[in-house]
Amino acid sequence: MSGESVLKRLREVTPTISVGILTADLLSLGTELAILDNAGVKLLHIDVMDGYFCPKMTCGPPLIKALKSSLFKDVHLMIQDPLEKLGDYVAAGADMITVHVESERNHIHRVLQALGTMSNANDSDRGLVRGVALNPGTPVEAVQPVIDEVDLILLLAVNPGWSSQTFISSTQRRLNRVSEIIRDSGRDILLGVDGGINRGNIAEVARMGADIIVTGSAVFDGKTPAKNARFMLSAVRDAKKDG
Repeated sequence: MSGESVLKRLREVTPTISVGILTADLLSLGTELAILDNAGVKLLHIDVMDGYFCPKMTCGPPLIKALKSSLFKDVHLMIQDPLEKLGDYVAAGADMITVHVESERNHIHRVLQALGTMSNANDSDRGLVRGVALNPGTPVEAVQPVIDEVDLILLLAVNPGWSSQTFISSTQRRLNRVSEIIRDSGRDILLGVDGGINRGNIAEVARMGADIIVTGSAVFDGKTPAKNARFMLSAVRDAKKDG
């Protein structure tokens, strides 16, 4: 992968899924990662929660560093005031870092600028994908002031930090509006959606036009992760053909 940027590689495989690893068997993490790789998954999604921005606490740089895999590490920082913490996650091997508009008071532009000065620890030629995320209650127009500093816009289809939520129906309208914002910007920006996505609705969500669809327990259900991953990937690819 040396010499090719993460963004370019992602464009070659999108639309695709990014699989959350927190529902995997962490005691057999190497085996779980190999299952994803063999199934054709390209992205590992790591939800980082700090107990402040989100009610839950999950993981930090040590776990990200421990993910020994050729898959891209898609790190979603659901933490308060991420500016001073960015370097630790980059050093741990993140290929993509997504921060929340709501997390850094009035300084999200500064956070994205700082991220733009950092080098990918896995391969400096890859570059880093800079993402910005929006909670369901945040107007999508909030991305416009930082549109020139991002490579990915991620819309949450559930409120972060609570499990077993259903996909919020207004997400489709929000995805449509962000697609317009991206198109008007003239920039190559990926569009992602995260939350409430399972085997039952993956095809419908894929038809909404996102490049990256985040899913977790629908793959790591403790039973058939390889079969589940292939099903989810196939549903996304079929939706693209139908479109």
